Amino acid sequence: MATNLAIDMELLEEARELGQLRTKKETVNLALKEFVNRRRQIEITKLFGTMETDPDYDYKKARYR
Repeated sequence: MATNLAIDMELLEEARELGQLRTKKETVNLALKEFVNRRRQIEITKLFGTMETDPDYDYKKARYR
């Protein structure tokens, strides 16, 4: 699916070089994946402290499965 976007070419080139990527398409797709993953991480961290812990859970025992 072809899409026309007005993208800052200097920023795109800098991202391509930093990511050691060969194409603009790879650069944009990686940037979008990283953006989505980061936003999901932020949502997950918002859950910390909002759920009750299981008092019977033994984290040390879980290490040796």
